[in-house]
Amino acid sequence: MVRRMFPMLSTESLDQALSFYRDLLGGTEAFRFPTEGPPVFVTLRLGESELGLGAITDTPPLHGQRLRPAQGHRIELCVYVDDVDATVERLRAAGATIVTEPADQVWGERIAYVMDPDGNLVMLTR
Repeated sequence: MVRRMFPMLSTESLDQALSFYRDLLGGTEAFRFPTEGPPVFVTLRLGESELGLGAITDTPPLHGQRLRPAQGHRIELCVYVDDVDATVERLRAAGATIVTEPADQVWGERIAYVMDPDGNLVMLTR
């Protein structure tokens, strides 16, 4: 049985991904490799969750598969926040792409969609 799930995203710009997930969404660095110099992989704690961010480099990955699969919607991260509207405004001010504005849903959640710097959909909800 699964004990825990830990999503890892490949990114064309680790600096931009860190700016989005760490600086704008409040993640805190939990792990960095290598520990000295510019990192190629960083783990962030976001509330009770963790997210891995790996830089796309010329070094082949361990699994041998391309890190940038076919274009299009391949992953969606659901991020629970305290205030969807305030989070959207903070992201908008930083230049993030807002896909859908905050809206109340019939099942009781308030939801908005934004894009991270690599084009991954991020659903903000409370």
